[in-house]
Amino acid sequence: MFPERLTDGYASFLNGRLSQERERYQDLAENGQHPEVMVIGCGDSRVAPETIFNARPGEIFVVRNIANIVPPSESDVETSFHGTSAAIEFGVNALKVKHIVVLGHASCGGVAAFANNAAPLTKRDFIGKWMSQIKPVAERVGPPTGDRQNWIRSLEWGVIEYSLENLMTFPAVREAVEGGTLTLHGAYFGIATGVLFIRDPLTGRFTPYGEAS
Repeated sequence: MFPERLTDGYASFLNGRLSQERERYQDLAENGQHPEVMVIGCGDSRVAPETIFNARPGEIFVVRNIANIVPPSESDVETSFHGTSAAIEFGVNALKVKHIVVLGHASCGGVAAFANNAAPLTKRDFIGKWMSQIKPVAERVGPPTGDRQNWIRSLEWGVIEYSLENLMTFPAVREAVEGGTLTLHGAYFGIATGVLFIRDPLTGRFTPYGEAS
């Protein structure tokens, strides 16, 4: 049986938001999507970009994976599947987005699994292999020397930095950034507090929204 929570939610959507924004949905169907912002976020159910940014339909192009990681661009695409890379290619080349936001968050299970050297969930260990990408981040941050939570947060922030660096390995992204038609951003959401930290592109520091100079 289809989950009742979803059918109840759809009924609410059908009688609420859909009826209120019928013209917008019709326009999106007829003329396609033209979002200016792409968000690369984590699949964590607590961190939905459309909810955090109170977005209307068609406003944000969202791709989500474990720990909001952007892998580096690869020239050999014949032997692997690249979901996140394909989304970046579509967002930049087809949608012509003006902004890409890498959205990390507190209490990230993927980062915690890496930090705690967690046992594989399956023999294939898809998570472990995916998270092994952030080994350079851990080397850059260094081992924990004090508060472990602060260390893990440094890893979470480091993953955002890593993903922003990897975005620039995509030729289309680099060309658009250098041409001034695309801007890259880093952000971090505190689940317990609801505070959004925004990365300063000049200093690399994460500052709570509203406190930045």
